Amino acid sequence: MTDANTIDAIEKAALELKPDARAKLAQRLVESLAALPESELAELWLREAERRDQELDSGNTAALPGISVIADIRSRYDK
Repeated sequence: MTDANTIDAIEKAALELKPDARAKLAQRLVESLAALPESELAELWLREAERRDQELDSGNTAALPGISVIADIRSRYDK
């Protein structure tokens, strides 16, 4: 099984968890990244930024204006 297949299988299983379990898992994953050396963490974020940039350049993802994103968040939580 390739890494991509493994990640897909883990993601599918994680998304089937109850919300509180997903939140706990997410917290543990974020904490595990925080334990990495700064240089390794910076490299991971750089690769992620490059991946996202490629998605935008290819047209697979559309950019949204920041003001629209903020308005959407406010409409969800300012109730």
